Parts: sequence; structure tokens; C-alpha cells
Amino acid sequence: MKTILVTGANGQLGKCLQELSAVCRNMKFVFVGSENLDITDKKETLAFFDKSNYEYCVNCAGYTAVDKAEQDSEKAFLVNVIGVENLALACLENNTTLIHISTDFVFDGISSIPYKEEDGTKPLSVYGRTKLDGEKVIQEILKEFFVLRTSWLYSEYGNNFMKTMLRLGNERSELGIISDQIGSPTYAKDLARAIIRIIELGSNEYGVYHYSSEGVASWYDFAKTIFELSNTEVIVNSIPTLSYPTPAKRPHYSVLDKSKFKKKLGIEIPYWRDSLKEAISSLI
Repeated sequence: MKTILVTGANGQLGKCLQELSAVCRNMKFVFVGSENLDITDKKETLAFFDKSNYEYCVNCAGYTAVDKAEQDSEKAFLVNVIGVENLALACLENNTTLIHISTDFVFDGISSIPYKEEDGTKPLSVYGRTKLDGEKVIQEILKEFFVLRTSWLYSEYGNNFMKTMLRLGNERSELGIISDQIGSPTYAKDLARAIIRIIELGSNEYGVYHYSSEGVASWYDFAKTIFELSNTEVIVNSIPTLSYPTPAKRPHYSVLDKSKFKKKLGIEIPYWRDSLKEAISSLI
């Protein structure tokens, strides 16, 4: 039986893994949040790994408050870089394969075609820079790892765009949603399924991969589809990014090329509208 440690268990991806773990055969999952394991503490992290033999560590932990990170860069660096370094060192010492979640924010968004894994990175925000630095630390320390860059994550858990739109759609009759940022909404449960499948396969095709739902949308498209699938009556107006300034700059285009993921790992990726339908149906 494979034993898998999941950090960041209280986040939306961690919650999705907890839900799916109930039906996973030949796998024992250990879920920890920051209250159980402070990954920013090297001594504590190494000692935690010494207690059990983990074949895999799925790192869902991260400082993900994109705008807040602009003023709280030290905390973002501590979690997204130092914490990742500590996990990588623990994985190295214990022969554990690390599966780490990263982000489309490592790119600057000036491309007009989907980003491939080998494309040049140029993050626009503190969040993006710390996530990229975390990736680099992993690659310096480990040979056996999977870094999965994803985008626009949503689910039934935590705070995310889908849940915010469902709430606002019931509170207001009209909304303005940004239409000039393009990406791929990604259902966290699909990503969780993909992670479990990688573990089931025992794949040794290590490296950096892109994983997001198939298809392309703007935030405006995403919102319109949320209201359509949930039968919510609300007027949605298209607005430019300039009309909704935020402390952190976002990439205008962050569509990820998933061809490497599909070819090397052989895992199918659902279309974003189909996954959104599943997520909304489980909430309403």
C-alpha cells in the first residue's frame, strides 16, 4: 500500500483529495494542515517525515493571496520558497516523490499562444515570483518530482471565483466582469483526480507539467457560464482590467499547453464547461 502525505489539506485542492481518497484502493493518505505541520520550520518538517515512510508528498500548501502578497512578501516567500525547500529536503532524505502545485502566474501573459513548460518565465507579481522560486528550489534539490502548473482553480470548497459569482448572482441584478484576461478555468477535483492517477501509474516521467482544463475563456465567459448553468438571472457586463485595478498585476493571457502532460502521462483532461457543470450540480 502506498502512503501519501498531503500538505495544505484545508485548501480547496486538499479538500478535493480528501473527498476522493475515500475510494482509493491500495493508498493510505495522511492529510495535514499548518496546524499539524509547519513546513516553514525545517527541523519540524524533517522530524515529521522521519515518523513514517511516505512514497509521495503532494504539496497543496501555499501562500495564494495574490494581492495581499504584494504587501506581505516575506510571508509569501517563507511559505512558497522556504517551505517548499524544506519539503524537498525531507523528500530527498526519505526517498519520497514530491508532487508540487504551481501556477500560471510564473508567466507574464504577453503570449498569444498557449504556454509550454519550456517557455521563458517572467512573473508580474510577488506571488508569481515566489511560486517560480519554489519551482527552482525543487529542481535544484530533487530528481524525482512532478511540478504541476495550473490556473484559475475553483471547486465546491474554500473561496474561489465560481462560489463568489454564485453568491453575487443572488445578491445583485447586474455585474461587471473582466473580459480581457484569458485562461482556462480548472476544476480542482479534476486536478486531484490527475494527481491520484499519477500515483496509481507509478510514473517516472518526472518534471514540470502544465495541467488546466481543456478550452479557453475570459473571466467574463466564465461568469456567464456559471450563471447559465446555475439558472441565475443576472446582467453581466464586459469590463477591461483597467476598470478593476488590483495591487498585483495579472497575466492577460495564461492559457497553458497541456500536450506534454497528455503525451507523457497519458491522462485525459476534461473540457472546462463539462467540469463546471459537475461542480455547480454538486452545490445546488
